[in-house]
Amino acid sequence: MQEEIRIKVADAEDEKYVDTILNTIREAARKRGTGIAERTHEYVATKMKEGKAVLALCGERFAGFSYIETWGNKHYVTTSGLIVHPDFLGMGVAKRIKDYTFTLARVRWPNAKIFSLTSGDAVMRMNTQLGYVPVSFNQLTDDDAFWRGCEGCCNHDILMAKGRRFCICTGMLYDPEKHTGEPTPISVFQDVVRTLTLRGIPF
Repeated sequence: MQEEIRIKVADAEDEKYVDTILNTIREAARKRGTGIAERTHEYVATKMKEGKAVLALCGERFAGFSYIETWGNKHYVTTSGLIVHPDFLGMGVAKRIKDYTFTLARVRWPNAKIFSLTSGDAVMRMNTQLGYVPVSFNQLTDDDAFWRGCEGCCNHDILMAKGRRFCICTGMLYDPEKHTGEPTPISVFQDVVRTLTLRGIPF
Protein backbone atom coordinates (compact mmCIF):
# COMPACT_ATOMS: atom_id res chain seq x y z
CA MET A 1 0.00 0.00 0.00
CA GLN A 2 1.40 3.40 -1.03
CA GLU A 3 2.11 5.92 1.70
CA GLU A 4 -0.10 8.98 1.95
CA ILE A 5 1.02 12.02 0.00
CA ARG A 6 1.34 15.02 2.30
CA ILE A 7 1.55 18.67 1.31
CA LYS A 8 3.56 21.15 3.37
CA VAL A 9 5.08 24.61 3.32
CA ALA A 10 8.72 23.80 2.55
CA ASP A 11 11.56 24.81 4.86
CA ALA A 12 15.38 24.87 4.86
CA GLU A 13 15.62 21.14 5.55
CA ASP A 14 13.90 20.43 2.22
CA GLU A 15 16.80 21.82 0.17
CA LYS A 16 17.86 18.20 -0.46
CA TYR A 17 14.96 17.96 -2.93
CA VAL A 18 15.90 21.02 -5.02
CA ASP A 19 17.96 19.31 -7.73
CA THR A 20 15.28 16.64 -8.18
CA ILE A 21 12.66 19.38 -8.50
CA LEU A 22 14.65 21.28 -11.16
CA ASN A 23 15.39 18.12 -13.15
CA THR A 24 11.71 17.10 -13.03
CA ILE A 25 10.66 20.53 -14.33
CA ARG A 26 13.18 20.38 -17.18
CA GLU A 27 12.17 16.88 -18.21
CA ALA A 28 8.46 17.77 -18.16
CA ALA A 29 9.10 20.81 -20.38
CA ARG A 30 11.18 18.71 -22.77
CA LYS A 31 8.40 16.13 -23.13
CA ARG A 32 5.75 18.81 -23.68
CA GLY A 33 7.95 20.76 -26.08
CA THR A 34 7.33 23.97 -24.13
CA GLY A 35 9.60 26.56 -22.62
CA ILE A 36 10.40 27.04 -18.94
CA ALA A 37 11.81 29.90 -16.94
CA GLU A 38 15.02 28.36 -15.60
CA ARG A 39 15.63 28.70 -11.86
CA THR A 40 18.88 28.02 -10.00
CA HIS A 41 19.37 25.71 -7.04
CA GLU A 42 20.01 28.76 -4.85
CA TYR A 43 16.83 30.51 -6.00
CA VAL A 44 14.57 27.57 -5.13
CA ALA A 45 16.38 26.89 -1.85
CA THR A 46 15.84 30.51 -0.84
CA LYS A 47 12.11 30.23 -1.52
CA MET A 48 12.01 27.25 0.83
CA LYS A 49 13.86 29.14 3.57
CA GLU A 50 11.53 32.14 3.18
CA GLY A 51 8.35 30.05 3.49
CA LYS A 52 7.43 30.75 -0.14
CA ALA A 53 7.43 27.17 -1.43
CA VAL A 54 5.09 24.20 -1.19
CA LEU A 55 6.30 20.60 -1.33
CA ALA A 56 4.46 17.30 -1.79
CA LEU A 57 6.08 14.19 -0.32
CA CYS A 58 5.21 10.53 -0.25
CA GLY A 59 7.20 9.32 2.69
CA GLU A 60 10.61 10.77 1.83
CA ARG A 61 10.01 10.67 -1.93
CA PHE A 62 9.53 13.90 -3.88
CA ALA A 63 6.02 14.06 -5.35
CA GLY A 64 5.45 17.69 -6.33
CA PHE A 65 6.37 21.35 -5.87
CA SER A 66 5.46 24.98 -6.49
CA TYR A 67 6.53 28.37 -5.14
CA ILE A 68 5.30 31.93 -4.78
CA GLU A 69 7.02 35.29 -5.17
CA THR A 70 6.07 38.95 -4.70
CA TRP A 71 6.54 41.70 -7.28
CA GLY A 72 5.88 45.41 -7.64
CA ASN A 73 6.35 46.27 -3.95
CA LYS A 74 4.19 43.26 -2.97
CA HIS A 75 1.19 44.45 -5.00
CA TYR A 76 1.44 41.28 -7.08
CA VAL A 77 2.14 37.65 -6.23
CA THR A 78 2.95 34.84 -8.65
CA THR A 79 2.40 31.15 -8.13
CA SER A 80 5.02 29.42 -10.26
CA GLY A 81 6.93 26.25 -11.05
CA LEU A 82 4.07 23.82 -10.42
CA ILE A 83 5.35 20.32 -11.09
CA VAL A 84 4.32 16.78 -10.17
CA HIS A 85 6.72 13.85 -10.42
CA PRO A 86 5.62 11.38 -13.14
CA ASP A 87 5.19 8.60 -10.54
CA PHE A 88 2.39 10.60 -8.88
CA LEU A 89 0.45 11.95 -11.84
CA GLY A 90 -3.31 11.42 -11.87
CA MET A 91 -3.58 11.42 -8.07
CA GLY A 92 -4.82 14.98 -7.58
CA VAL A 93 -1.43 16.18 -6.32
CA ALA A 94 -1.29 19.22 -8.61
CA LYS A 95 -4.67 20.49 -7.36
CA ARG A 96 -3.63 20.08 -3.73
CA ILE A 97 -0.37 21.95 -4.34
CA LYS A 98 -2.22 24.70 -6.22
CA ASP A 99 -4.66 25.07 -3.33
CA TYR A 100 -1.74 25.39 -0.92
CA THR A 101 0.17 28.01 -2.93
CA PHE A 102 -2.99 30.02 -3.49
CA THR A 103 -3.84 29.92 0.22
CA LEU A 104 -0.26 30.76 1.19
CA ALA A 105 -0.34 33.81 -1.07
CA ARG A 106 -3.75 34.93 0.22
CA VAL A 107 -2.70 34.54 3.87
CA ARG A 108 0.62 36.35 3.56
CA TRP A 109 -0.46 39.11 1.13
CA PRO A 110 -4.28 39.33 1.27
CA ASN A 111 -4.47 42.54 -0.78
CA ALA A 112 -2.10 41.48 -3.56
CA LYS A 113 -3.25 40.44 -7.01
CA ILE A 114 -2.20 36.86 -7.74
CA PHE A 115 -1.19 35.93 -11.24
CA SER A 116 0.07 32.99 -13.22
CA LEU A 117 1.64 32.48 -16.63
CA THR A 118 0.93 29.03 -17.98
CA SER A 119 0.74 27.03 -21.17
CA GLY A 120 -0.93 24.06 -19.50
CA ASP A 121 -4.66 23.29 -19.74
CA ALA A 122 -4.74 21.65 -16.30
CA VAL A 123 -3.30 24.75 -14.58
CA MET A 124 -5.75 26.97 -16.45
CA ARG A 125 -8.65 24.86 -15.16
CA MET A 126 -7.36 24.99 -11.59
CA ASN A 127 -6.83 28.74 -11.80
CA THR A 128 -10.36 29.25 -13.12
CA GLN A 129 -11.81 27.24 -10.22
CA LEU A 130 -10.01 29.56 -7.79
CA GLY A 131 -11.35 32.72 -9.43
CA TYR A 132 -8.56 33.66 -11.83
CA VAL A 133 -9.52 35.13 -15.20
CA PRO A 134 -7.45 35.31 -18.43
CA VAL A 135 -5.89 38.75 -18.95
CA SER A 136 -3.46 40.48 -21.28
CA PHE A 137 0.06 40.86 -19.98
CA ASN A 138 -0.35 44.62 -19.46
CA GLN A 139 -2.61 43.79 -16.47
CA LEU A 140 0.24 41.91 -14.80
CA THR A 141 3.19 43.39 -12.96
CA ASP A 142 5.52 45.73 -14.85
CA ASP A 143 8.35 44.75 -12.49
CA ASP A 144 11.37 44.14 -14.73
CA ALA A 145 12.75 41.61 -12.24
CA PHE A 146 9.77 39.34 -12.93
CA TRP A 147 10.11 39.49 -16.70
CA ARG A 148 13.85 38.79 -16.50
CA GLY A 149 12.82 35.42 -15.12
CA CYS A 150 11.50 34.57 -18.59
CA GLU A 151 14.96 34.90 -20.15
CA GLY A 152 15.64 31.19 -19.66
CA CYS A 153 12.57 30.21 -21.68
CA CYS A 154 12.96 29.13 -25.31
CA ASN A 155 10.06 31.44 -26.19
CA HIS A 156 11.71 34.57 -24.76
CA ASP A 157 12.36 36.01 -28.23
CA ILE A 158 8.62 35.88 -28.94
CA LEU A 159 7.85 37.71 -25.70
CA MET A 160 10.31 40.49 -26.48
CA ALA A 161 9.24 40.74 -30.14
CA LYS A 162 5.69 41.38 -28.91
CA GLY A 163 6.83 44.08 -26.51
CA ARG A 164 5.97 41.90 -23.47
CA ARG A 165 2.28 42.21 -24.36
CA PHE A 166 1.73 38.48 -24.93
CA CYS A 167 3.53 35.22 -25.64
CA ILE A 168 2.88 31.46 -25.83
CA CYS A 169 1.75 31.40 -22.18
CA THR A 170 -1.66 32.62 -21.03
CA GLY A 171 -1.74 35.27 -18.32
CA MET A 172 -4.32 34.66 -15.56
CA LEU A 173 -5.14 37.02 -12.70
CA TYR A 174 -6.94 36.78 -9.34
CA ASP A 175 -7.98 40.25 -8.14
CA PRO A 176 -8.95 40.18 -4.42
CA GLU A 177 -11.03 43.35 -4.84
CA LYS A 178 -13.40 41.37 -7.05
CA HIS A 179 -13.79 38.71 -4.35
CA THR A 180 -14.37 40.99 -1.35
CA GLY A 181 -16.16 39.20 1.47
CA GLU A 182 -15.53 35.78 0.00
CA PRO A 183 -13.60 33.38 2.24
CA THR A 184 -10.46 31.83 0.83
CA PRO A 185 -12.09 28.72 -0.66
CA ILE A 186 -9.40 26.31 0.51
CA SER A 187 -9.68 23.77 3.31
CA VAL A 188 -5.95 24.03 4.13
CA PHE A 189 -6.24 27.59 5.46
CA GLN A 190 -5.73 26.64 9.12
CA ASP A 191 -2.78 24.40 8.31
CA VAL A 192 -1.02 27.22 6.45
CA VAL A 193 -1.67 29.69 9.28
CA ARG A 194 -0.39 27.22 11.87
CA THR A 195 2.80 26.52 9.91
CA LEU A 196 3.60 30.20 9.39
CA THR A 197 2.93 30.92 13.07
CA LEU A 198 5.21 28.10 14.28
CA ARG A 199 8.02 29.27 11.99
CA GLY A 200 7.59 32.92 12.96
CA ILE A 201 6.93 34.02 9.39
CA PRO A 202 4.93 37.29 9.37
CA PHE A 203 1.53 37.49 7.68
